[in-house]
Amino acid sequence: MQSDRLLALNEDWNKMLAIAAHPDDLEYGAASAIARWTSQGKQVIYLMVTSGEAGIDSMTPEEAGPLREQEELASAAVVGVDTVEFLNYKDGVIEYGLPLRRDLARAIRKHQPDIVMTNNFDLRWGGGRFNMADHRAVGLATLDAARDADNRWIFRELLDEGYEPWHGLRTVLTSGAVGATHAVDVSDFIDKGIESLEKHRVYIDNLGTDFDPDTFLSFNAAAIGEQFGCDYAVGFEVFNI
Repeated sequence: MQSDRLLALNEDWNKMLAIAAHPDDLEYGAASAIARWTSQGKQVIYLMVTSGEAGIDSMTPEEAGPLREQEELASAAVVGVDTVEFLNYKDGVIEYGLPLRRDLARAIRKHQPDIVMTNNFDLRWGGGRFNMADHRAVGLATLDAARDADNRWIFRELLDEGYEPWHGLRTVLTSGAVGATHAVDVSDFIDKGIESLEKHRVYIDNLGTDFDPDTFLSFNAAAIGEQFGCDYAVGFEVFNI
């Protein structure tokens, strides 16, 4: 029986644009849900704001960026995503502001999704860990861009580029949010989520810890599943636009 604490996420949509600051951001939980959705015939497109080039201490950004892009392409393919775009912002120093809002609004108008997903942009993750600046900037800008994409008089230069307002976006989801309100059952897809995260092998091997994708994802998904009434689940905070 479903827990009163988490509601079933509405899955009555066909196309999603998933926006993240870095390669691997979507793989820390959301990828299992994405595997579920692509298995249903839904289209999911990834948009990475950076290439994650500042994420490996032992490699220069010039070396790490292309490698992390390739790891993300392989990771996305595992869960049925064949379109991954990169905006080429500098990793670690993303600034919330009008340029970022405009670029995300452009992407929304270009792809015309029914629903958008991004990552937790609160100050903290569950357990009180501090959330980094890139995640906070991208998440908040995604929310604002979802509304900007609907208004022709905001970023009028997008009209000159041929991007008309997109009025079909209904909802923005945040993955990994402390205040998750909804969930989806990923019991049949947790293995795909784990495999997807494991594709970031060079990045994981350079974390300097004994991080294990299987243990990490299984533990978190089981905890959310307990709240939702299934073996494994992924939680989301829902923002209606």
